[in-house]
Amino acid sequence: MNGLVEKFLSAEERSAVEESIRAAEKRTSGEIVVMVVPSSHHYPLANVLGGALFGLMVAVLVCLVAGVDSMWYFLGFFLPFFALGNEAIRRSYTLKRLFVRSSDMAEEVEEAAVSSFYSKEVYDTEGHNGVLIYISLFEHRAWVLADKGLHAKVDPAAWREVADLIVDGIRAKTQAETLCRAINRCGDMLARHFPPQQGGRNELDDTLIMGNR
Repeated sequence: MNGLVEKFLSAEERSAVEESIRAAEKRTSGEIVVMVVPSSHHYPLANVLGGALFGLMVAVLVCLVAGVDSMWYFLGFFLPFFALGNEAIRRSYTLKRLFVRSSDMAEEVEEAAVSSFYSKEVYDTEGHNGVLIYISLFEHRAWVLADKGLHAKVDPAAWREVADLIVDGIRAKTQAETLCRAINRCGDMLARHFPPQQGGRNELDDTLIMGNR
């Protein structure tokens, strides 16, 4: 699935996004981190379910056409086609999405976003005013997480609106432009409550994080 990340933004678009981060942070003492990952989970159960369905369909069809009811005959076709279906779904995110529930994807993205919030040390800014924009491409979902310094100052719905804006932009294939707008909107909210401080430093790298790293 790494190809998803590579195709998501061109080199020029990545530079534009990073410039948007720097421009937004000039207006605030807060920090903005943007992370784009191919997926938030491998969903191995989807491979098993898809492989089992494919193997079952082929084995049943062959047994019906051949007019046999032998379990060994059935297994002789089920097992290899199960393996074939399993591998096909493992390699194809389009097929895999058919076997993953929307609620499971939402749960995995939220969990991965929270994990990244801590692993990328967004929680560890001096003013506790870091914001993580987390985008998971396979699931077509985004999460915006703000540190505790912003909890009482910004309505949580405002961060959800930013995430929805990003998802809408991805669907419209205007992800670069929309992501820059989302970053600017986060910058506006940060600047309103955390204006730039004299002698302030850039606490977190402005480089766009691409991939699970």
